[in-house]
Amino acid sequence: MSKNEVSEGAALWHGRFDAAPADELMAYTESLSFDKRLWADDILGSKAHVSMLVSVGILTEADGAVILSALDAVAQEFASGKFVYEPSDEDIHTAIERRVTQIAGEPGGRIHTGRSRNDQVATAVRLWCKREVAVVASHVLALVNTLEERALEADAATPPTRLPGYTHVQHAQPVLLSHHLRAHSWALLRDVDRFADTLQRLDVSPLGAGALAGSSLPLNPQTSATSMGFASTFANSLDAVSDRDFIAEILFDIALLGVHLSRIGEEWVLWTSAEFGFAVLDDAYATGSSMLPQKKNADIAELARGKAGRLIGNLTGLLVMLKGLPLAYNRDLQEDKEPLFDSVDQVRRALIALNGMIATATFNTKNMIAGADAQALVATDLAEWLVQRGTPFRDAHAVVGKVVRDSIATGTPMVTLVEAHPAFGPDAASLFDAGVAVDRRQTPGAAGPLAAAEQRARLVEAIRSAEARLA
Repeated sequence: MSKNEVSEGAALWHGRFDAAPADELMAYTESLSFDKRLWADDILGSKAHVSMLVSVGILTEADGAVILSALDAVAQEFASGKFVYEPSDEDIHTAIERRVTQIAGEPGGRIHTGRSRNDQVATAVRLWCKREVAVVASHVLALVNTLEERALEADAATPPTRLPGYTHVQHAQPVLLSHHLRAHSWALLRDVDRFADTLQRLDVSPLGAGALAGSSLPLNPQTSATSMGFASTFANSLDAVSDRDFIAEILFDIALLGVHLSRIGEEWVLWTSAEFGFAVLDDAYATGSSMLPQKKNADIAELARGKAGRLIGNLTGLLVMLKGLPLAYNRDLQEDKEPLFDSVDQVRRALIALNGMIATATFNTKNMIAGADAQALVATDLAEWLVQRGTPFRDAHAVVGKVVRDSIATGTPMVTLVEAHPAFGPDAASLFDAGVAVDRRQTPGAAGPLAAAEQRARLVEAIRSAEARLA
């Protein structure tokens, strides 16, 4: 056999070289270990490419049918777990082409006509992202729905559950528990909106761009794009094979989602501590200690907090890799997949676990309400009470501040001092009655009961809108 003939197990690009690739080269450059999850997407793209080649007359109907049948057979091997990799398989794309050629024979050698691994890989990754990002977004919506279910439970309680709202992790003003939970829902819905925007921008087929400059063959990229379900096709072949903006966007969307989940996690770590005592985790969603028998740990919440750094790191790593690349394709771009796959995997697991944790947890409403009714949380209401009677706010602030200071210094309850204060009296002291301070939060979007119904209506509409965008 001459050195230019295809040998069993040779790399698909072997023709240019006199020597077989070194084992060290193959070990360092392979991506099969992590891109094998793209098999279904590569086969979908290959079938679209072959069908397009037939439609423009580059492949005969007979050859096209043989190749398509071989692709179906390979898909079945993957689906059944029977696909066998060979040492020469650098990545999932070469593995599939090698197997298709084994099954189809001579027609199989035509599958790559007019196509490069550059546009082939970019196509498969975009197809994977279209599917998997939508799945992540659906899990975000599931968490939003769980938060809303818990919010409705809190509002249906008698009285509606309230808790202290915090700034600087210090008691600030009382809020409804539903208001607090919905605050996270609004942030998560912005995440869904970003995912939907990203999905719209990545919905472009790069197939037909070739290695970088298109083809001299009469390809029809729109035909293959339509058959794969892409909304449009590329405008510039150089950009098509080198563009990884969509992966950077996905990693940013996930990193920011991870930050939002981290904030939720931090709160649940606090809420389930003995010091706060606001919530108790279901046993199925907590862990124990190998040494301390009494422990019940919020590991899901802690990992949601911890893994946010990993998600941010994946984004940073990709951007650093991209920043110095000249057009068009460079092998550096192989480094786009591991951070992408990792971020999608990690955030999906976090969403599912947090959803279960929050859905099954028990709120300690007694502790929450006791915290919400702490007398110091009425301070702002007292100042506003004076404002409504003509006192400039800064003066009112100073008056109430002195009442707080005197209460701390003497150990006298604030309500007692207010009732005896010449600027206040019994009417102002009624502000300390249970639940009054949170009931007074009436402005649009505020934390009280009157604003809750309007906020719920807006949230339900936002959820429906997000579901429609994803659909």
